[in-house]
Amino acid sequence: MADENLTDDERDLGASPVSATEPDPTPADDADFDAATESAPEEAPQYGVGPFTIREVAILGLWAVAFIVSFFSVVRAPFSSVWMSGIDWVLTIGVPTVAVFLITLRRFSPDGIRRVGSLGVDQFASVAFSVSSVIWLSYIWNTIATVVDDGPWYTTWVVWVELIVFLALVLLTVFAPFIAPFDEDFRGRPEAPAHRNARAVRAVVARPRPEPTPESYAPVSGDGAAQATGAYPIGSYAVDDAEPSTGDTGVVDTGGWSPTPAYARGATDTGAQPVADAAPAAASRPFWALSPVERDVVDERTGAALFRIGPTAWALVIADRGSSFVVQHEDGRVGVLYDVSGVTRG
Repeated sequence: MADENLTDDERDLGASPVSATEPDPTPADDADFDAATESAPEEAPQYGVGPFTIREVAILGLWAVAFIVSFFSVVRAPFSSVWMSGIDWVLTIGVPTVAVFLITLRRFSPDGIRRVGSLGVDQFASVAFSVSSVIWLSYIWNTIATVVDDGPWYTTWVVWVELIVFLALVLLTVFAPFIAPFDEDFRGRPEAPAHRNARAVRAVVARPRPEPTPESYAPVSGDGAAQATGAYPIGSYAVDDAEPSTGDTGVVDTGGWSPTPAYARGATDTGAQPVADAAPAAASRPFWALSPVERDVVDERTGAALFRIGPTAWALVIADRGSSFVVQHEDGRVGVLYDVSGVTRG
């Protein structure tokens, strides 16, 4: 009878009938299964004054005192409130007022402005109150410095009241998560993704250096046609690792180098002729050269120095242009030596 409950596909797969309402007896992960079935612990309800918490009411009250006092003069004479001292009002009372407005707006419009840049409303208020406290402290600090220099005490009671008020506001924002009962404002808040600018930074790795790629120079082919690489035609030759030296006989020892040009210079060769546009480079065989002083070998196209040759080592010249040499470095780089005066040929 069990086979009658199977579909054709289930008979082919050899499946057994399972009730559609029967739960899976083996969850994939017991820990995940238990975590999914357990309900999150409920936080105790938070009471306050109307729509505001006790901490928010304290912030509103302190700000009201600071805002009213800001209209009094901060110096003895002439009358000059913080609103009349240039742009000092921006950080002393202006930005803190914006922070208090956002704290109030958050209670009446939860979906309104919830952050300033990458800062949450409480974080923005912490920064605003801290900066304002430092500025009010600087007023007092400058006054004390003036008195020490035998000057008058020129500030009024306003700076002291403002400093005390904003230090209290710093206590209610920066240190509130660690002080009861104000810490209730920060417990049980719903999880939310962090702003992009507030997330952990990415790891920085060193930039990979590009591998040097030596320029390729193609030899002239047997039929006299050079490959279209803009390279100088070079015959095949082998160079020993030892540097050439003149020895005692005055004859230059090339260190085992024997040129074998790939183009014909006479009628006894294979009949191949050099390419017309490569004639300046093919007019001479490669030879060794010794510069009397250090000189730059430069890139023919850009004029940038590629390497230097000097009196301490022989350089391989692959083409003699008369007033300049085409020199090849041991690592394959090729450039032009324009100053050939006093060069000893090997």
